Amino acid sequence: MRRILLGSLLLACAGVAMAAPGGVSVRLEAASQAAAFGSGNVVFTLRNDAATTLHVLRWQTPLDGVTNNLFKVERDGMEVTYTGPLYKRTAPTAKDYIELAPGESLSADVDLSAYYDMSMGGQYAVRYERDADSVLLEAGQAAKAGVAATVALDSDSALLWVDGAPAALDSLDAAKTVGATPGLLAATNSFVGCSNTRKSQLATARNSAVSYATNAKSYLDAGNTGSRYTWWFGSYTSSRYSTVKSHFTNIKSALSGQPYTFDCSCTDSGTYAYVYPTQPYRVYLCGAFWSAPNTGTDSRAGTLVHETSHFNVVAATGDHGYGQTNAHNLATSKPATAVKNADNHEYFVENNPARN
Repeated sequence: MRRILLGSLLLACAGVAMAAPGGVSVRLEAASQAAAFGSGNVVFTLRNDAATTLHVLRWQTPLDGVTNNLFKVERDGMEVTYTGPLYKRTAPTAKDYIELAPGESLSADVDLSAYYDMSMGGQYAVRYERDADSVLLEAGQAAKAGVAATVALDSDSALLWVDGAPAALDSLDAAKTVGATPGLLAATNSFVGCSNTRKSQLATARNSAVSYATNAKSYLDAGNTGSRYTWWFGSYTSSRYSTVKSHFTNIKSALSGQPYTFDCSCTDSGTYAYVYPTQPYRVYLCGAFWSAPNTGTDSRAGTLVHETSHFNVVAATGDHGYGQTNAHNLATSKPATAVKNADNHEYFVENNPARN
């Protein structure tokens, strides 16, 4: 199990319970510069409205760039597709948190059109889609301890006009999307920047991932609702169970039957892997992937299941919480979110420690 070791940032339960009222507010504004009008740019501002210092998990915000589906973006009441990357990260450490003093604000300019399908012109509604538990250390620690936190996160919404993108000249990019053509159903591996050792490790990991996904599918096909299911996906309902079952049917089918491209160029030691959900089946492997075991908790095989679940054509999962503790907390308190969280799918297949 990954554990969050934050030294001086780790709060005692009593300290969390006694936190001052207030929390963090998020303000979204359309970029005011004339040159940015119609571009899809927004200004994201995070402000500490509490009377005490709070700690913000930087990669659950766009302050260092967008590496997750952080916003809900709608056009004419319909949510548009997220086209940016989805990262599987290691457990956060102190360096991943930003200290925000009372009254302090931090801002970032975000070009939403780089991460969301805003190719059609029109008015878009944007809202930051993260809760306090996943963004604020203080709220997360309270949730884990079963203590009612007094810090919150509130976001407003913004309306912005987007001019839209020019139509593509041809479909060459679509032809580059591996596995998009129905005739290309072959479980092949291709590699970018991978050594022979890593190619071998990836082939082994994929075989193990197929075994994981096959076992998970068999469990669900048999209608099992034991502790293995409820620990990672929460209390049973037929609709949620049906969703999870369809996810693993698709995950098993993709891993056992589709051509994958593995890109070994990422060197970030705090990240296992990432994908672009609209670009199956290309997986970018990073530093933490190579130090992971082939199977077991947070394994290479499990990571491939995690990343495969992100593809929109497979399960369209997001990263709503990282690590076994956070994944189990989602299953307990927010099972509908657990069903949409990639780590919950990974830990279900890894089944470590084993549950029935």
